[in-house]
Amino acid sequence: MQRRKFLKNSGALTAGMLATPIIAAPSDYEKNQKPIDTQSNATIPIAICTWDFGNATAKAWEVLSAGGSSLDAVHQGVMVEENNLDNQTVGNGGRPDRDGNVTLDACIMDKDANCGAVLAIQNIANPISVARKVMEETPHLMLVGKGAEQFAYEQGFEKQNLLTEQSKKEWEEWKKTSQYKPIINIENHDTIGMLAIDEKGDIAGACTTSGMAYKMAGRVGDSPIIGAGLFVDNEVGGATATGVGEEVVRTVGSFLIVELMRQGKSPQEACEEGVKRIIAKNKDKQDFQIGFIAINKQGETGAYCIHPGFTYRTYTKQGHVNNPSGSYLKS
Repeated sequence: MQRRKFLKNSGALTAGMLATPIIAAPSDYEKNQKPIDTQSNATIPIAICTWDFGNATAKAWEVLSAGGSSLDAVHQGVMVEENNLDNQTVGNGGRPDRDGNVTLDACIMDKDANCGAVLAIQNIANPISVARKVMEETPHLMLVGKGAEQFAYEQGFEKQNLLTEQSKKEWEEWKKTSQYKPIINIENHDTIGMLAIDEKGDIAGACTTSGMAYKMAGRVGDSPIIGAGLFVDNEVGGATATGVGEEVVRTVGSFLIVELMRQGKSPQEACEEGVKRIIAKNKDKQDFQIGFIAINKQGETGAYCIHPGFTYRTYTKQGHVNNPSGSYLKS
């Protein structure tokens, strides 16, 4: 079934599902919703991530402020959400596919364009760590499914049941109707993408997700695809995405944004153009959300999305802030 027809012919999620919070409210950092002028406050080191995952950026900043590398910062940062059982869209406790299997995707990329990814891996709580092992211990860039899982065991990762009672209960409720339709600014918490620049000026990025809840078995979005869900060029900057991954893949969104910055656009201008490219390919269909964040070599940041509601976290010496993103549609 074609994806467009699949979404068009599906109904909304069950009422019980919609009533469940997607992620728990963070409790161990101070919320700050005041926007900052990121373009005029360029600084390094810096950590930035999609959505209000402040615990993740706090961990990344802990690494950066101690003189650690951007690679270690993004790795340890996104692991916070992989291990957060209250976040049912990343890592352990993620919502399953329609067959009841939790499948995870992740990728990581360093300053030298080294990268690694795992796709549709099961039974491993920290796919970002396996992705890094792929990058550092194999001649390959991507491992998929059972092959990725077997590699993880060979690297010492333990097998773990990732389907928590909460996610299992919601899946069983969903099966009563088996209706599927992503809801704007709910489905898009399926990803944490993070970028960082360390005190040496080197850039790295990471992206991890459990994908859309109740997806077809085997579905993979943009998140673990280098160039789509994440791209880093240490001469220029980096970008990462969240939202309906199929649309990001069609424009190779993160690579596009980095190349636009190479051509002289600011991170903000590049993110806006990235969204507009997607809109141009979906002139009669705007019932989905896409959000991009980007950072350039100087530490300037940008973000843009289709629908209002997307935010992104920044952590620098100037503070820890949740920034509202501009949007193509205003309501």
